[in-house]
Amino acid sequence: MNTVEQWKQEKHPLDVVEDVHEYAAEGLSFDEIEERAGEGVWERMKWTGMYTHGRQRGYLMMRTKVPGGYLTPDQAETIGEVARDFATAPEEYGGSEQNELWGDAFLDITTRQDVQTHWIEIEDVPEIWERYDDVGLTTIQGCGDGARNVLGCPAAGLDDHGCFDAQPVVDAVSDFFTGNREYANLPRKFKMTITGCKHDCAQSQINDVGLVPAEKELEGEPHYGFHARVGGGLSDGPRMASELDVFVPPEDAVEFCRAIAQTFKELGDRHNRGVCRMRYLVEQLGPETFEEAIRDRCSVDLPTRGEGLTEGYRGDHVGVHDQREEGLNYVGFNVIAGRMGGEEFAEAARAAREYGTEESSIRLATDQNFLITHVPEGRVEDLLAEPFAADYQPDPGPFSRGAVGCTGSEFCNYGIIETKDRVKRWARELDERIETPEGLEVVRMHMSGCSASCAQPQIADIGFRGETVKVETEGNAEDDIVEGMDFGLGGSLGTDNAFLDWVETAVPADSVIPALEQLFGTYAEERQEDERFYEWTRRVDNARLRTVMRGADAPVSKGVAADD
Repeated sequence: MNTVEQWKQEKHPLDVVEDVHEYAAEGLSFDEIEERAGEGVWERMKWTGMYTHGRQRGYLMMRTKVPGGYLTPDQAETIGEVARDFATAPEEYGGSEQNELWGDAFLDITTRQDVQTHWIEIEDVPEIWERYDDVGLTTIQGCGDGARNVLGCPAAGLDDHGCFDAQPVVDAVSDFFTGNREYANLPRKFKMTITGCKHDCAQSQINDVGLVPAEKELEGEPHYGFHARVGGGLSDGPRMASELDVFVPPEDAVEFCRAIAQTFKELGDRHNRGVCRMRYLVEQLGPETFEEAIRDRCSVDLPTRGEGLTEGYRGDHVGVHDQREEGLNYVGFNVIAGRMGGEEFAEAARAAREYGTEESSIRLATDQNFLITHVPEGRVEDLLAEPFAADYQPDPGPFSRGAVGCTGSEFCNYGIIETKDRVKRWARELDERIETPEGLEVVRMHMSGCSASCAQPQIADIGFRGETVKVETEGNAEDDIVEGMDFGLGGSLGTDNAFLDWVETAVPADSVIPALEQLFGTYAEERQEDERFYEWTRRVDNARLRTVMRGADAPVSKGVAADD
């Protein structure tokens, strides 16, 4: 077994929850924790929903799970207040001025409908958990080799895009796996998505398990349920999920997901961490053999496929939208790169309570935005006039609307470049500098600080992954090392799903916006009727795309990856 597997064998990672209470009560430093717990302590800590900061020793990132992205106003307010009270940088790291755009006490909405906070000190964790317990929230298994947050459609139950409301199934599956010792030690992380939405905004094609709406006649009666996709994922070795020949009734969804986890647990690779993800097992066995293995381990008989109801992919829910109930709206707020102040998030929760009905909720989306639901038509303008909404209006420019960024080098061990600040600055600058063709409401621009794909660059119109880049500087005998990125074009999910092509590598960061101006200028000239940007980049060969980019007044192709 690899080293991480050995650490998990030495001590079950869920036992660390009690250890955290002990460390906090005794006021132990990181050095003292390591001396007591030995090697593997920070790896096992991930099962509590926390990572150590990559560059600021003594502090933690905490990840709060939000199944299906659904939050009550009380839950959202608690999350915001926790960020306000505890996600604060010490003076030696800049204090309230630690970040030039967001200051201090902020939170990040992630592409998995989680919420992440930084600068958490271990002595404060028990109080945070107590506040969370009071409103039904948890951080347990937000990280680690087990079931991560279960994704769902953020508009579940709200509009006609949903064939049925799958949120109860999301909750049931999440409840089964959270804290379940039997399935808390898998070969690697285990990502599931469950939706009754025909637009697949919960991204079933890039998850380990994706349940999507279907219909089948059983015993002479039509029944709603799910079709299953398995083995999707990004990062190194990206793979679109494979369809299985099964129809899963909603009441059997927990058992079906358990059987998949059991299959992964028994047959997954525990030696090479680089190929331990479930998609490699599906690829190795083949979808048909993998399905047989699931059926062998499932306690219910699964019917074969019925009629699939998925029609495409919807990337976001930004804007003011009608709900099924006459006179009600949900409002999708645009949060560039997913980051906002904790107090702002708490204010949004209070506004949901004030302007919405008793059913009002906060919903987190996979594009790092959020929704406020059940708002009467006559209260929408009042909601949009609230102070928290000033930066998050539901009518952004196309680049702001599609901007996604991972944590980046600011806090992450793996991040090579800074991402959050850069994504926000670039999105707003691009909206000012580039006039996109009429009808192009969103340009999905995703930036990952490394190759780990936390920002999902492979499915974006424009994707970036961080590099350090060597560039020749005139008059300088030695090369300069600058932040840069690989530059990809043409990704999407849906009926025409495909991963983007990495068209240019090691592009200096300062050259990216000029290159995009060249690309969009040519796109505007050559666009066919209603052709979207990613469709154009697929129609044009990569050699020509590179030529267009290199027409910029910037050294687009003059860099070399610093580790080459």
